[in-house]
Amino acid sequence: MACSERSRGGDRGLAGGSRTGRPWWLLVAALSALCSLPTATALVEGLYCGTDVCYDVLGVTREASKAEIARAYRQLARLYHPDRYRAGEPGLEGETQESAHTKFLLVATAYETLKDEETRRDYDYMLDHPEEYYQHYYTYYRRRLTPKVDVRVVILVTICAISIFQYYSWHSSYNEAINYLVTVPKYRIQATEIAKQQGLLNRTKEKGKNRRSKEEIREQEEEVIRDIIKNKIDIKGGYQKPNLSDILLCQIVLFPYYLTNYVAWYVSWVYRFTICREEYGDEEKLYIIRRHMKMSQSQFDSLEENTRETFLDKRLWIKENYEMYRKEQEEEMKMKMATDPRMKRYRRWMKNEGPGRLTFIDD
Repeated sequence: MACSERSRGGDRGLAGGSRTGRPWWLLVAALSALCSLPTATALVEGLYCGTDVCYDVLGVTREASKAEIARAYRQLARLYHPDRYRAGEPGLEGETQESAHTKFLLVATAYETLKDEETRRDYDYMLDHPEEYYQHYYTYYRRRLTPKVDVRVVILVTICAISIFQYYSWHSSYNEAINYLVTVPKYRIQATEIAKQQGLLNRTKEKGKNRRSKEEIREQEEEVIRDIIKNKIDIKGGYQKPNLSDILLCQIVLFPYYLTNYVAWYVSWVYRFTICREEYGDEEKLYIIRRHMKMSQSQFDSLEENTRETFLDKRLWIKENYEMYRKEQEEEMKMKMATDPRMKRYRRWMKNEGPGRLTFIDD
């Protein structure tokens, strides 16, 4: 009876031992699986020299200088270069032309990796920290895909190209404006009178070899008239005479100067007209009027002098006066459009035909 109880107790002990021992077998299996996984290595296929160490490829140590690395590369390059390959030469025993070419590419890759200080630093860091797998990929391809040209040089060249195109465009517009003014009778007559007063168009009788043809005399007169119009007439707006200080490059270079002047002007404006309550001069009044009209300086300068005088007479620097003037201009424009025969025909067409209708005329 006692033996049977002991045997049943022993069976229970074995059963309990099997239940408590099962986790140990699972732990052993998990450790074995982890040990079978590939360990992180610094030598990754596709990065730098692949599974070979670049220092070993060149036969130098990690403490080698740039001169030693270059010397080792030249020696190996002369040995494995495809153009210098000779079967049976010392050092090439058992090498084929294809294998020599492959080794030459590996030697060149090792040299390209170690000759640059930054690339060599990245490679040494990869050897010392093999666990940062994805970081090595990022560093390698970022350095390979980053443009080698300095971005500052690209920006400078772009600004210079834009400035040259800008100056050429302005110069062409200015010449077009001069060519047009030469054909306008008003300016042509004025220029001719000025040229006669200065004695530039007085025709003298020429004899002998110095005698010019009528075409030559006419060309010279045209050039004189053109020069007078160019020097006497101040063209405003988009067709004004090009100035080097207006191109983009000069604007960027002179930006600190312009900024300093603007800050000094603004402080002076606030002090004079806000704090000290001084009265506005004509220049300040025109500036306020231009701001009310939301016009640029070149647009405002292109207006006739009489128009600017009218602005001053109407006291348009005062906001209330300007608002009243603007409404008057809008009403006047509406009246002109209402009485314009072309606008009447257009409204009649819109009423009868409309933009979406078509009328056909029978033959």
